[in-house]
This record gives sequence, C-alpha cells and structure tokens, in this order.
Amino acid sequence: MSAPELIWDLRAELAEGPVWDADRRCVWFVDIKGRTLNRYGVDDAGKQSWSAPDQIGFALPAEDGSLICGVRGGLYRFDVATGAFSLLQTVEQDRPRNRLNDGFVAPDGSLWFGSMDDSEQQKTGALYRWAAGALTLMDDGYGVSNGPALSPDGTVLYHHDTLDKAVYAFDHADGAIANKRLFATTVDGYADGPSVDSAGVLHVGLFGGWGVGRWAPDGGYLGKIDFPVSAVTKATFGDDDLKTLYCTTAWLGQDDETRAAQPAAGGLFRLRVDTPGLPQNRIRLG
Repeated sequence: MSAPELIWDLRAELAEGPVWDADRRCVWFVDIKGRTLNRYGVDDAGKQSWSAPDQIGFALPAEDGSLICGVRGGLYRFDVATGAFSLLQTVEQDRPRNRLNDGFVAPDGSLWFGSMDDSEQQKTGALYRWAAGALTLMDDGYGVSNGPALSPDGTVLYHHDTLDKAVYAFDHADGAIANKRLFATTVDGYADGPSVDSAGVLHVGLFGGWGVGRWAPDGGYLGKIDFPVSAVTKATFGDDDLKTLYCTTAWLGQDDETRAAQPAAGGLFRLRVDTPGLPQNRIRLG
C-alpha cells in the first residue's frame, strides 16, 4: 500500500462522492458546500469544474453517458457535452430543511441515495431507491446519511448514520432490504462515505478520524489507512485494475488555526492498494 498522494489541491469545503468513470478515464466528485461538480482526468491530470443549481451531494454515471446528480430538491441529469443540468425528479419537497447526500448504483442499475438535515441537527434524513423513474422510500430517521454500498454478492447493504458514528447492515435481495442491524461503530472519527472491495472489505471515510477505516465482512476492524488531513469523506476504487483509491477530503467545521495546520484539507488524494475494488455500475434510465 502506498502513502496518500495529493493530486488536486482543490481546498473544497466539503468534497464528497468520488466515482470512477472507466469510459472517460476520470474521477468525478462534488464539493457540496461549494456547489460544484468536478472532474479529474487520470491520464493528463486535467481538471474541470461546473457550477450546480444548488448543493450537490453526488454525481453518478448513467447508461446514456450522462451523470445523475443529487442536488438539493431533486435528481438532475448532467449533460457532459454541454455542462447543462436538467431536473428529472423532485425529492423531499415536504422536507425543505433537507439536502441530498451520498449515493450508489446497484448492479441492477438502480440508484440508491440518502438525504439529511442540512443543519445536521434533526433526524429527518432518509434512504431512497430510484429505479426506472420510480422513487421508493427504503428507510427513515437518519441524522446524516452516507452510502449505501453493497457486498460483492449483493446480499448485504451497508448504510451509515454519520451523526451516530454508526454503520448499519441490511439483508438485501431484489432491490428490497430487511433485518437492519448495527454492523460497526467508529471510534476514530465519524463514519462517512463507504465503498467495498472485491474481497468484501468495507472502506469507510473517517470524518475527523485522519484516514479510511477498514472492516471485514464479519464486522472485525482491520485498521486504518492514515491520511495527512483529518476529514476523509469517501474512498472509491479506480484505474484499469481498480487498485487505486481516490479519496475526497474536507475542511468543513475547521477554524483558521486548524485549517492552517492542514493546508491540503479539501483536496483529492489517491493511493495504491493490494485488493481491487468492484466495477462502477451505471444507472438505468428506461
């Protein structure tokens, strides 16, 4: 395993949701508070940013080449060629204090994503599944939702409540979930975005924990990948062999002294690992 390398000194207040785009050989990620969608090209280190209509929690690839983005108030389609955002589906019009947060694409092409109270005070967040244009509430009562992620065989779905430092697991089959239970509680920081490798090891960004935590499928803690910044928000597997971790970070909530001590906070990092991740799925739109 290599040491984390800063590849984009973006200094985003709350960078989140890195996702590997194999066709374009790039990493997409967002700055939620900065309201930007960002692209990093792995071959030329090219950097691009686009302004989103509001706070943007995730951007995930669809089968038609567009990205589906979780923006406060709804799901938007982002046209990569034109840079235009267009509304597809309103979400939580009855919860105006909420915004959308992390998201994930299942092997069947369904989009799973969570919401949260933007002030991080009330447990008004929820977990949703969006498939073929139909939105379904899957679970409710979250403070800060993060994830979800699926085990390699698709039978276990992980989803977090970051406020509670809790990683939950559900039984998953055919787009349905059941048997919610506590899988792990983080000690180093707060459980932020999750990803799973091909061996079923759960990789969790640790907000305030100076790294990425790793848990075995049986819930055993395997240790932490150390980082030079305190808030790691999510790690995703990329490159041709899926053995590079691309990690987003943040400086949200830091005072001037803390920020000065962590000048790379809010940047995009990468490091090499031994076990590959899982291929990125694409959202089915039809």
